[in-house]
Amino acid sequence: MQDCSVLHGPPDLVTEIGSRATVGHQRVVHGAVIGAEALVGNGATVLDGARIGARCLVAAHSMVAAGAEFEPETLVAGAPAVAKRSIAGTPAQRWIEANPAAYRELARRHAVELKALG
Repeated sequence: MQDCSVLHGPPDLVTEIGSRATVGHQRVVHGAVIGAEALVGNGATVLDGARIGARCLVAAHSMVAAGAEFEPETLVAGAPAVAKRSIAGTPAQRWIEANPAAYRELARRHAVELKALG
């Protein structure tokens, strides 16, 4: 989860972020399941009971309606969000695969290089 994101787990819904998934800046995930290695773009909202498949890419500023479900490796975009196409074998798939390691490296650099000012 990145800056200014909100993960809210209502008592009657499962809220889960899968292994190596990335939830970008200013996201709302509300009572939803985000699959392993999925990437939820900046400003997107994923509502109650939605299920985002593994390695999906939810485009920035998309609004995933309550109860929506998307198959793995799908580009999801719009408001309301719809399945646009498979991302298998595309540059988007390679980006999703590289993203977790890139953020681990960014966290490592932050821990090593961050310095207090005056």
